[in-house]
Amino acid sequence: MSRYTRQTQLKDFGPEGQKKLSQSKVLVVGLGGLGLPVLQYLNAMGVGTLGLMDQDIIELHNLQRQVLYTEHDLGRQKLEVVHEKMSAQNSQTHFNLYDTFLTKDNALETIKDYDLVVDATDNFPTRYLINDACVLLKKPFVYGALHGFEGHVSVFNYQGGPTYRCLYPNMPSAEEVPNCNENGVLGVIPGIIGTFQALEAIKVLTEIGEVLSGKLLLFDGLSQQSTKIGFKLNPKNLELKKLQDFYEPLDCDVVPAITAEDFQSLLGSKTRITLIDVRTEEEFMDRNLKEAINIPLDSLEHASVHVDTAETVYVVCQSGKRSELAVKQFQNQYPNKQFFNILGGMNKIATLCP
Repeated sequence: MSRYTRQTQLKDFGPEGQKKLSQSKVLVVGLGGLGLPVLQYLNAMGVGTLGLMDQDIIELHNLQRQVLYTEHDLGRQKLEVVHEKMSAQNSQTHFNLYDTFLTKDNALETIKDYDLVVDATDNFPTRYLINDACVLLKKPFVYGALHGFEGHVSVFNYQGGPTYRCLYPNMPSAEEVPNCNENGVLGVIPGIIGTFQALEAIKVLTEIGEVLSGKLLLFDGLSQQSTKIGFKLNPKNLELKKLQDFYEPLDCDVVPAITAEDFQSLLGSKTRITLIDVRTEEEFMDRNLKEAINIPLDSLEHASVHVDTAETVYVVCQSGKRSELAVKQFQNQYPNKQFFNILGGMNKIATLCP
């Protein structure tokens, strides 16, 4: 019996659909809560080539929703573990591995080789980058997003249809962006939304069914209700000629920063430093630097006892976003002291000393 008999038996799929899958190339950006169910189903169903892109390592708090990983995988690179387990699931699949995050410098060169991109990321800058690269290359992409008990799914740039910018024209400011580390997500929701994304990818690749182009699917996990919202193409969004110079929310304030690599060198020099970790207590207890003082972002008024006695203060969070906000607050409170945001936060530091 053929591996794919259960789907080739379907009248509207058949051997033709399977052949299309086997010849397809899909890039999945992000190997977290959304990316894993997408990959498990696309791999199992016979997509010929899968691109895997991520540079994170597996941490304890990932296990609540990223159910491919186990406790034995803690500290390992997501890319390595996913490749290992996906290869065991389907040895016929060809995998391309990208040990990096998607950036302005690598987006066009990477995406051009694929038929479809699945956005399994958790931040606005990368979504806008994926959108713009796909518009320039005329590639569709499947979008998924999470918040608490809810999820969103859509397909952008499909056969000249609406783009991400048709739904969200402008990138929100840093203050407007929901932070998953603080707001959380119910563990099962990424699995549901990721599976929806996999279904949309299959429909695009095999040209069956009604693709969620020009429609945003809103899923409410608490009520088990789904709603579709329609939106139209703004033709101006197809007129892109090049990528933007940068993909970060516009911010006129200059925030002094230090790379994670340079900060690690500073630690290694035995220089006495003041380091404030503005993550939640739960995140801090999960993994931290022994030099760090934990003062959550919403409790910075308690930092004065540490800041008053220091000339220079380094600030860290999980990804570098909350610490950037903290540095801005500190600059306003203490204009005569030096503050530095650690770029990439604990995510980047963990790749340097796993």
